[in-house]
Amino acid sequence: AACPAAACPPSVSLSATALLSSRRRSLSPRSSPLTAHSGAAEQPPTLRRKQFSPQFDKTTKSSIMGKGCLTVTKYFLFLFNLIFFLCGVVIMGFGLWLLLDNQSFIVVLSNSTAVKAACYILIGVGAFSMLMGFLGCLGAIYEIRCLLGLYFTCLLLILIAQVAAGALIYFQKETLNEEMSKIVAKVLNNYPGNNSTTEQAWDFIQRNMECCGWSSRLDWSGNMVIFNSSQLLFPCSCQNISASTGNFSDSSFCEAQTPDWPVYDTGCAASVESWLLTNIGVVLGICLGVALIELVGMILSICLCRNIHTEDYTKVPKY
Repeated sequence: AACPAAACPPSVSLSATALLSSRRRSLSPRSSPLTAHSGAAEQPPTLRRKQFSPQFDKTTKSSIMGKGCLTVTKYFLFLFNLIFFLCGVVIMGFGLWLLLDNQSFIVVLSNSTAVKAACYILIGVGAFSMLMGFLGCLGAIYEIRCLLGLYFTCLLLILIAQVAAGALIYFQKETLNEEMSKIVAKVLNNYPGNNSTTEQAWDFIQRNMECCGWSSRLDWSGNMVIFNSSQLLFPCSCQNISASTGNFSDSSFCEAQTPDWPVYDTGCAASVESWLLTNIGVVLGICLGVALIELVGMILSICLCRNIHTEDYTKVPKY
């Protein structure tokens, strides 16, 4: 029977206290054997997390560095695509200038289907380059993998086509020269002297490059107006001012005072070749610059395409 606390004997009070203590120990969580053996208390969760903090910090730093490199690559690719877009504008503008300018060399070669086709190809390549530059900028800013892959493929095809075209021009230069000679000979033989667009273009070339004919001034000997005229006529745009004694004119035909024409002895083919050799550094620099821009754009696009979706996985800490 229970007894009041004040009336209970000391032995009964001690037994109740021991029983209560044993029950409390049974209700408390058991310590692990390792903790019981070592006599150390269980570590709190905050201390356990601190053991992994160096690895977590290293992973976080690498994630930040990877994100920074990805951002730099993205904006560099955007810059190169912008330059590529501007190059496309220049190429297309050059092709349009050749076709639309009345004083361009293409007017003289209007009878050549191949030359016209080359100009249309220039316009097409320029427009295609503008489109690819736009798609590259869009894919770089918004990180669209399909656009970046398409951009890389098209750049590779353009680079291969440019190398093939350069090799074809280099190895077929004799054939091109013969084709040009035939075209120009046909133009000179049918030169009527009525100040047409074709005549203005050819007069502009001869006057500014100080040349006469394509190979030499003898190319004009087959002209129908000069051949059928009773006067000593020669093309006025070929007139050498330093050797001329008559009135100067820059178009149509002029009358010579002596059988020896006061014209330039150099043909326009040699003048064009001399101009190309003089400016070969500029031409090669432009070609290599365009190829370098395309190559760098390919490298940046493939790097960005490969790292778009792998960058998020590096943010997860590895324990």
